Amino acid sequence: MSTEPQAPTAGNAPTPDPLIRIRGLSTVLNGKIIFDKVDLDIPRGKITAVMGPSGTGKTTLMRHITGQLAPDAGEVWVDGKNVVKLDRAQLFALREKIGYLFQNSALLTDYSVFENVAFPLRQHLDLPEVLVRNLVLTKLQAVGLRGAAELMPHELSGGMMRRVALARAIVRDPMLIIYDEPFVGLDPIALNQILKLIRTLNDTLGVTSILVAHELAAIRQVADSIFLIAGGKIAEHGAPDELAKGETPWTKQFFTGAVDGPVPFQYPAPDYAAQLGLA
Repeated sequence: MSTEPQAPTAGNAPTPDPLIRIRGLSTVLNGKIIFDKVDLDIPRGKITAVMGPSGTGKTTLMRHITGQLAPDAGEVWVDGKNVVKLDRAQLFALREKIGYLFQNSALLTDYSVFENVAFPLRQHLDLPEVLVRNLVLTKLQAVGLRGAAELMPHELSGGMMRRVALARAIVRDPMLIIYDEPFVGLDPIALNQILKLIRTLNDTLGVTSILVAHELAAIRQVADSIFLIAGGKIAEHGAPDELAKGETPWTKQFFTGAVDGPVPFQYPAPDYAAQLGLA
């Protein structure tokens, strides 16, 4: 059996008019091939998980989608717009439709919980204060933290900070929400609430979500499909339950945590004995 990553098969054909369409994506960073002519589609109104070993380009892919990083080759289309060719004003307009939950929460340390969530509204919209208040409290209620509105970030646990960051990401009802490691630091109760909220947002508002995460158990509860990235390619693509039972070397190693497989544990290095002067 070949261990080379393959593109999605016809059985995993994308839905018509995907929100995100990527063709021939190629990226090289610091001499390392991150993406090698990658094609993928992310459908509208669905929850798509992006998984893979550390260092395979998951966050880099998000940077391409949001226009923070231009690829060396290929096209990245978001909502019918070629991101690479957008000018500054057009790119900022697109980004205003995207909510981003940062991996480290990225709360403003000098602002209260309320003001952190209100920040995007105050920066981009001219709304009456009563509307700002109602919008912020509504989003804080959704993540279970309305009572923490006046607390400062240093008074929050890691899980609470993540939930505040999520409230901020959804405060403007974006068309796309990108979750970068959204489950880190959450206790089981908060985790289940966040999973329920992610699913509810998609089902009721038609929001499209991308989850960058490693927790397969959580992903299986909420995602419609998974892209497994490895070796600069799409190694596998399909429904969570299908991939969890996959028999390819990539799925077996990644989803079982096996040391032996196509993804090496050791970073490329010179001969060990020679480097120690023993050979």
